[in-house]
Amino acid sequence: DEHSVNDIAEILDLGQSTVSHQLRFLKNLRLVKYRREGTTIYYSKDDDHIMNLLMQAIEHATHN
Repeated sequence: DEHSVNDIAEILDLGQSTVSHQLRFLKNLRLVKYRREGTTIYYSKDDDHIMNLLMQAIEHATHN
């Protein structure tokens, strides 16, 4: 699934600049990839295996 910064910001109820900053960080770590369509940039996960590991780590950390 691809999502624009605006889509992600709306889904997460965060500011666009906050989401852009975090996506740039994730892009530098090669956890997300992007493509440009006109003036809009669409982001998607770059590696399913790594994303699954991250989700498991987050779930584990949130369960006391």
